[in-house]
Amino acid sequence: MTSDLSLFYVVLHASLVVQLVLLVLLLASIISWTMIFDRARIFAAARKSASAFEEQFWSGGDLGALYQNLSQNKRQQRGLPAIFCAGFKEYVRMRKIEDNDVATILHGSERAMRVALSRELDRLESNLTFLATVGSTSPYVGLFGTVWGIMQSFHALGNVEQATLALVAPGISEALIATAIGLFAAIPAVIAYNRYANQVERLANRYEEFMDEFVALLQRQGRG
Repeated sequence: MTSDLSLFYVVLHASLVVQLVLLVLLLASIISWTMIFDRARIFAAARKSASAFEEQFWSGGDLGALYQNLSQNKRQQRGLPAIFCAGFKEYVRMRKIEDNDVATILHGSERAMRVALSRELDRLESNLTFLATVGSTSPYVGLFGTVWGIMQSFHALGNVEQATLALVAPGISEALIATAIGLFAAIPAVIAYNRYANQVERLANRYEEFMDEFVALLQRQGRG
C-alpha cells in the first residue's frame, strides 16, 4: 500500500514536463490496447469467414447460387467471400461480351480479385502502423522523461551546499517511472504488431491460393 501511495505521490508532484510525458505514454498505451483487441476480433472473424467460405465453395454447389446468396447479404462480403464475389461478377460480365476469349475473361476476373484483395489487406492492416509507431517511439519518449528527471536532480544538487538523498530522490523517481511507462507502452505494441503482421501475411497467402484455384476452375469451365 505504501509503495502505491509513494508512486502516486511521485507522479502527482512530478514536474510538468514529466507529467506530460507520462500522460502521452498512458494515452498511447490505452489506444494501443484498444487497437490490439479490435485487431484480434477482426483477424479471428477473417479466419472464421475464410474457413466457412472454403468449405461451402468446395462442397460442389453451384457457383452462381453461391454468388447470389452472398450478394444478398452485404455483411458477408468480407475477406474471401468479397474476393470471390468480385471475381465471379467480373467473370459473368466479361462472358456477356461476344468478342472476349477465355484468356481475356480470366484476366479480367483475376484483375477484379486483385483489386478486392488489395482492399481486404488494407482493411486488415488498418491501425498496424500506429502500433508500430508506438512500439518504436515510446521508449524514446520515456527516455526523454528520464533525462529530464535526471536534469532536475542535478539542478537540485547545484543549489545546495550539501547533497542528500532527499534532494535527488524525486528526480530519480520521475526518471525511473518515465522509463517504465515507456516500456509498458512499447512492449505490447511491438508484440502485437509482429503477431498481426504475420497474420496478415498468412491470410494474404491463403487468399492468393484461393484466387489461383478459382481462376483454374473458371478456366476449366470456360474450356468445357
